[in-house]
Amino acid sequence: MSLPPGVAARPERSRGRLHPERDLAPRGPRDAFQRDRDRIVHSVAFRRLRHKTQVFVAPDGDHFRVRLTHSIEVAQIGRTIARALGLNEDLTEALCLAHDLGHPPFGHARETALDAALADAGGFDHNAHGIRLVTKLEAPYPDFDGLNLSWEALEGLAKHNGPVLGLTWAMAEANDEYYLELDIWPSLEAQVAAIADDIAYDNHDIDDGLRSGILCLDDLLELPVVARHWSAIAQRHPGIPDEKRQRALVRDMIGTMVGDVLAETARRVEEAGVARLEDVRGAGRQLAGFSTALSEEERALKRFLYTRLYESPQLEQVREEAERIVTNLAAAYRADKELLPESWRRGGTTVDQLRTIGDFIAGMTDTFAIARHEELVGPVHLPDRF
Repeated sequence: MSLPPGVAARPERSRGRLHPERDLAPRGPRDAFQRDRDRIVHSVAFRRLRHKTQVFVAPDGDHFRVRLTHSIEVAQIGRTIARALGLNEDLTEALCLAHDLGHPPFGHARETALDAALADAGGFDHNAHGIRLVTKLEAPYPDFDGLNLSWEALEGLAKHNGPVLGLTWAMAEANDEYYLELDIWPSLEAQVAAIADDIAYDNHDIDDGLRSGILCLDDLLELPVVARHWSAIAQRHPGIPDEKRQRALVRDMIGTMVGDVLAETARRVEEAGVARLEDVRGAGRQLAGFSTALSEEERALKRFLYTRLYESPQLEQVREEAERIVTNLAAAYRADKELLPESWRRGGTTVDQLRTIGDFIAGMTDTFAIARHEELVGPVHLPDRF
């Protein structure tokens, strides 16, 4: 199943870092991509994912996934695929762990609220903000801002979902500083990170949705891909309780999707005559992905999850209240910048100051955003569940 060895990213062939590391600080036995991964894991932004929403608001329920657990699960799937294909596991893992760093509190819908609140300062985009975090806002080093990740890590984070053609201000700023070839496809490691994200949230959101009671198993079984696996589990384990069967369902579907990606990626690479990393970037299309048949089933599963889970009436009150929290916090800080912590009261143009407010709110965890709203604006009315 391994691909031609030349298609993998190799740390010794890295294009390097924006800030060359010429000091004598001990580095240990780690190569460039291992250091990228470790810098991400040790970052403040990564730790904050512990209290950021995946689907359910982070304070609710010990067993629901949050951004941190989701990112770890994506990394596990990504490493499995990378190892089987002979790609660089460390770079893949770094990209998987960092892919959600830029999310604001309360998940995707609240990103829309923050984008609207900052419309006169260029808006907000979580992927571009993730790049801003690792190049500007994280500042653990004495001589420069950012984590000083390798070019390959920055490229993968910027365009793991494919070429970036409509640049937001934050992405343009990062690209101006360190040109990332945003108009072409990234490494296979980055493409694997993106498909691992799809596999993880498709299946783990099924798990959380069923656990919460929002998803109905009978409705889920209307999807052929789910029904097929559900039936196969019963044949292997007659009489298995539904709770165990549901957990087996998630495992089996992940296994099927991973196997499909391995076969389809190998097929596409061979078909395209790709033998080197440069060929991957020049292929002009996605090489890591699902087969046509499974892609259609996966899209149907996504549509189901959006309709029955993410946009469900049960979560509507949470969505509306979370949007109100983000909108009100942005309005409060815009009205009085003295409300920001002293270290965040930066100068510059009006746009610079507004973007600083966006940076501050985007970095908040769910719990911190709730506490600041109660302190600065007023009570929060989230339901007892979800």
